[in-house]
Amino acid sequence: MKKALAQAKHGLFSTGANPRVGCVLVKDGQVIAQAYHQQVGGPHAEALALKQAGDQAKGCTAYVTLEPCSHVGKNPPCADALIAAGVSEVVVCNDDPNPLVAGAGYRKLMAAGIAVTRDVLIDEGTALNQGFLHRMHTGLPWVRTKSAQSIDGRTAMASGESVWITGPQARADVQYWRGRSGAIITGIETVLNDDCRLNFRADDLPKKQQKYAHKSSIKQPVRVVVDSQLRTPFDAKILTDTQSVLIVTANTDKDQHKPFTDRGIDVQSMPGIDGRVDLKALVSYLGRQQINEVLVESGAQLSGAFVAAGLVNELIIYTAPVLMGSTGRPLFELNIEEMNNRHHIKVTSIKAVGNDWRIRGLINQ
Repeated sequence: MKKALAQAKHGLFSTGANPRVGCVLVKDGQVIAQAYHQQVGGPHAEALALKQAGDQAKGCTAYVTLEPCSHVGKNPPCADALIAAGVSEVVVCNDDPNPLVAGAGYRKLMAAGIAVTRDVLIDEGTALNQGFLHRMHTGLPWVRTKSAQSIDGRTAMASGESVWITGPQARADVQYWRGRSGAIITGIETVLNDDCRLNFRADDLPKKQQKYAHKSSIKQPVRVVVDSQLRTPFDAKILTDTQSVLIVTANTDKDQHKPFTDRGIDVQSMPGIDGRVDLKALVSYLGRQQINEVLVESGAQLSGAFVAAGLVNELIIYTAPVLMGSTGRPLFELNIEEMNNRHHIKVTSIKAVGNDWRIRGLINQ
């Protein structure tokens, strides 16, 4: 199963709305085939592995990271392919909560006399497909915030200056989180102050991840600008690739949308309270677009608003060994007056990344 999970990781940046799935076929103690699902519409991992194995697949054990599908979609059912190939046993990491599958794959296999073993390395598989599994259960993507801070908890100077708090290794690590996300959200103030692109740059990935498939030159994660009053300048770098940009606004005036839409930029109105964008509506919308993972890269105000609305599942915080002083801007702007209202974080990992530390933690879980 470790080999199957390693195969599945090759699809981290390329499977889009689909889960990352790997398959390894073993016969007489030897691996005879291994494969992974590469992209939406492409062959599933099981089909690719069975094609590699040919007639040798008969009587083998298939290790698959997700319950084999049982329905006809863009590909024929993998459960049927495993049955037709004469596989004797199927070992699975995660159940598929997709209502079109949800146990039906197992039932097909067992009805054909194939032994099924479930929940092998389930935690590792869940981490790999956190977004897909969460979206199947809730209809919402898995939302992460990414922030960089000084050791005294500051993200920018009082003037707004914030460039390169952390070192190059941490910035390379950020590309991993961008690459596996279907959407990257930022706020209009970040666009105006930093003129950011927020694009996934595969060449800047840590070396161990550069082997994974991607299509960054032709398809980027959707860059979402939360721009309540439509202040995004047309020469902003984030608008360079208009096909992968979404501007979300509280402005409902279609005439004011038109200069953007005429340039091929998608504009969606999601008015909320006090003239601001309804962030819950935004996250729900991204879920309906079949986006599994979302990365929020924004200033303290918007990141804090996501946390306050209970929309964040995971925090990724890079901490640099520097002091920026008490007048600097905070990590999150949160109006918390009483200790009882504080947010509890379950830290899942602390890792040195170059001279910085990366802290990951679950919130609202």
